[in-house]
Amino acid sequence: MTTPLSAPPPRLSILQILQMNIGFLGLQFSFGLQQSNMSPIYSYLGADEAALPLLALAGPVTGLLVQPIVGAMSDRTTSRWGRRTPYFFIGAMLCSLCLLVMPYSSALWMAASLLWILDAANNITMEPYRAYVSDRLPKDQHALGYLTQSAFTGLAQTLSYLAPSIMVWMGMNKDAVGGNHIPQITQVAFIIGALLSASTMAWSIWKVPELPVSQEAMAAMKAKKQGWLSTLREIVDALKEMPQAMRQLVWMKLFQWYAMMCYWQYVTYAIARNLFDTSDPTSTGFRDAVLVNGQIGGFYNAVAFVAALAMVPFTRKWGAGKMHALCLVAAGLGMMAIPQIKSQALLFIPMIGIGLGWASIMGNPYVMLARSIPAERTGVYMGIFNMFIVIPMLIQGLTLPLIYRSLLGGDPRNVLILAGCLLILAALATLRVKVPESDTSKPA
Repeated sequence: MTTPLSAPPPRLSILQILQMNIGFLGLQFSFGLQQSNMSPIYSYLGADEAALPLLALAGPVTGLLVQPIVGAMSDRTTSRWGRRTPYFFIGAMLCSLCLLVMPYSSALWMAASLLWILDAANNITMEPYRAYVSDRLPKDQHALGYLTQSAFTGLAQTLSYLAPSIMVWMGMNKDAVGGNHIPQITQVAFIIGALLSASTMAWSIWKVPELPVSQEAMAAMKAKKQGWLSTLREIVDALKEMPQAMRQLVWMKLFQWYAMMCYWQYVTYAIARNLFDTSDPTSTGFRDAVLVNGQIGGFYNAVAFVAALAMVPFTRKWGAGKMHALCLVAAGLGMMAIPQIKSQALLFIPMIGIGLGWASIMGNPYVMLARSIPAERTGVYMGIFNMFIVIPMLIQGLTLPLIYRSLLGGDPRNVLILAGCLLILAALATLRVKVPESDTSKPA
């Protein structure tokens, strides 16, 4: 029996929703490895501290180019394996290969090039995956579906941040490094990520396959013009016809993602100065700061894992916008507090706020988006929505190096204060977004 593309999909059990989202565990383990390790890897290979945002441009550039196109293509795909599944599989395989090679990079250019390919692979997977959740669930289960993704994001990134510390606790030498100065515990963590990327995605595809499309809907999809020009034209048309709520999300996304990039790139360096009084990436103190960041990063992602599930009834009651604004304020205050803390134990306190913010970032904006866009254009609008992430990242990568020394004094602690202020601005911008009333009133 086939299900028309326009008909409401059947409701899924909690177990099915968990299984369909477990692929996010592998995908976000990869992102967690990037967040916690790429800046130190660049420093081990000789990068200048002020240049870190420029070296991180791989993610936003590939996202800007890949995700809208892949999202639109997945809306038009009519393969026997499904609309979204081919993109999951291709992206996961590429991601695994890059993760295997990355920690053995022999030069800065090699690590930066691999990051471009790795981010392209993750982007091939990301928006079709989000569209798949929207396709597979009725609207009144969207909040649960996307916040479950957020929960797996928290769990995956907890594990990825903690992986090097866990290996040290198991007896590995934290100061053992390869010929490229990259610690061996980092190399092992990336191998684990490669295995998870492929295996978890295969599990989701197997356990909760895509719904078949009705013959009528299939005919309508095949009737659309194919090819790159048609895909680009569809993206342009979707931009012109973008729902008002989606347009209002632009400012929130700008402040939010500029801030998060600042945090991920410089928190290790702030810890190194505050706790170990060093800025030398070859020192034992810097490697200790990387491990501390892994531990507190694992904690805030654990908070995000729990908070994402606990947030579901509050999001249903008060709305995704209000919950998101509250969580962003908590995260902003946490980031502003980090530069004032000189104790490793006390660093876990601001991580509670950052964990709440990260849980909301990975779930609530997508709840707001899914309620505001037409179902038949979910893929292309999910891809365009990613542009609201990558454009702020591009702006951050190009502008922060210009102000790092002149306005921020060359001190990574000042970058974290800037990030906190921007998150509070993002919270204010969120309160301006008006999600359509008809969808927010649907019962859970």
